[in-house]
Amino acid sequence: MRTRRLRLTSLALSAVSLLAVSLAGCSNGSGSGDKDVSLRMTVWSNDKSQTALFNSIAADYRKTHPDIASITFDYIPIDNYTTALTTQIAGSNPPDMAWVLERDAPDFVSSGALTDLTPTLKKAAGYQYDDLAPAATKLWKQGGDLYAYPFSTSPFGMFYNKDLLTRAGVTKTPDQLVADHQWTWQNAEKMAAQVAAHTGKQGLVIRDWDYKTWVQLAGLWRGWGADAWSADGKTCQFDSPQMQQAMTFLHDAIFKDKALPGPGETADFFAGESALTITQISRATLLADHPFDWGIVPLPAGPAGASQVIGQAGIGVMTKGSHKQQAADFLAYFTDAANSAKLARYFPPARNSQLTTATLAKANPMFTPQQLQNVVIDGIKTGSVLPSHQNSAKIANLVQNALDPMWKSGANVGSVLAGVCKAIAPALSQ
Repeated sequence: MRTRRLRLTSLALSAVSLLAVSLAGCSNGSGSGDKDVSLRMTVWSNDKSQTALFNSIAADYRKTHPDIASITFDYIPIDNYTTALTTQIAGSNPPDMAWVLERDAPDFVSSGALTDLTPTLKKAAGYQYDDLAPAATKLWKQGGDLYAYPFSTSPFGMFYNKDLLTRAGVTKTPDQLVADHQWTWQNAEKMAAQVAAHTGKQGLVIRDWDYKTWVQLAGLWRGWGADAWSADGKTCQFDSPQMQQAMTFLHDAIFKDKALPGPGETADFFAGESALTITQISRATLLADHPFDWGIVPLPAGPAGASQVIGQAGIGVMTKGSHKQQAADFLAYFTDAANSAKLARYFPPARNSQLTTATLAKANPMFTPQQLQNVVIDGIKTGSVLPSHQNSAKIANLVQNALDPMWKSGANVGSVLAGVCKAIAPALSQ
């Protein structure tokens, strides 16, 4: 495989030479005779219930693998996850396994940073490799080989607070609008503005966006048929008519109708501070105590129709790790059919056999069968992943900086979007 640069962070640029040396010169680390092996997986979740599940699976594995002394799950906050991970890869303390964001998949897969998992997964007893959904594995493949397991293929949905909608005098819930084929961005925005005007609470919160993480807006602009760049990643599309229409809609919703919190304002839907929020379905665990009556529906339709968006993460074995074969063997156990069903409580599975309402209902008792079908199953089957690129980290920063002038009243939307394309065009062509 031709080694290419990891372009995820500026630090990763200087790390490439170290990675290349490790690819060419180190042993494969499988060490079948190794004893007292310690494995480490970097993760961005510190949810106690999720961590308890990870540790339970690891403990069961170690019962039949006495050579594995420990398996730890190393939490890194999502805000600086990629930077911290590439720092570890570049240094002397690489993890054996790592969660990888979909936006970073092109870099990690093509650079040689990840080990080919195909042989290990195919030969693992009872793994059922052919059960993996092609749509879910596509992002993590190169030349037909799988370099990370898509352990979480999580659609975005619109959660809503029924109590706040009632207080605001909203007569039709999102579920009723879905049934009437009227669940559109225009109607969702009107609903959010009505809540903000009559309750003192916020209307719609696009979770994790916070005027910085712009990829979270994909769930909105794709309803207009817009996207960040062309399918081949070479041409900027922020200045397209579709994107201008979508971003003008968003700008008006923020600054004219007050349907969304403005810059510097915060509201937590799960604490009852907003009526609507766009986020991945795994966040439903935050509603475990049922602080209010709630529902969830697919993302609204825009002028171009309904367009669902998927966040995806893969688990890969680091090429630079010291125990690659042991790590791959554990990953095969961690993601086999039985454990995939357990993980489905938090991370929607990539297995065709488990994408049924009956299977998902066992792992997700908080959702009704109809919600699972409409949001999870249909979302995975029809949705597209968030924008990703081989130059993802650099482009993300360039877009964020170029979009900053947008987030004020009176901004010239078209001019700002043209500036985004000017800023990222050189990076897209690299």
